[in-house]
Amino acid sequence: MRVCKTIADMRQVAADLKSRGDLGFVPTMGALHAGHMALVELAVRENASVAASIFVNPTQFGDPEDFDKYPNTLDADLTTLEQAGVEAVFLPDVSVIYPPGDETIVETTRLANMLHGEVRPGHFRGVTTVVTRLFNIVQPHRAYFGKKGLPAACGDPAYGERPPYPGGDPWRGNGPGR
Repeated sequence: MRVCKTIADMRQVAADLKSRGDLGFVPTMGALHAGHMALVELAVRENASVAASIFVNPTQFGDPEDFDKYPNTLDADLTTLEQAGVEAVFLPDVSVIYPPGDETIVETTRLANMLHGEVRPGHFRGVTTVVTRLFNIVQPHRAYFGKKGLPAACGDPAYGERPPYPGGDPWRGNGPGR
């Protein structure tokens, strides 16, 4: 299993994996549990190759103490992902995803005021921004998310449309590799 820490390395590995067929992507913040692994197993069944990410996204935490307290089980997570058939893991530092001076965000104005957004200001801005960045780096054919949070809300027409992605929608299985 390749562990990629730079955008260039992840893009090269993703391109290599996509040359064999569809690439599934499971973005995580680590501290993997059975729910994550069910997504990985589904991705392995549905794709020629699977990549995952482990990135604890500071921009979706309102309280910096919550970010600091987030569990770190990196060694166990990498072992678990490799044993499950993941072929690449994107493991960037914060400065790779949010370079110094960067000001670009992805805002969901209606969603920002619903669900977690009501009690966690900025949460969905952080989630939509990092997911957009990860999709633009990995450019998977399909992406796999749990049933809570942004994907669940975006899957319900009451919450509006998903943000556009170049070349297709990985949530619907027709991502950029199509």
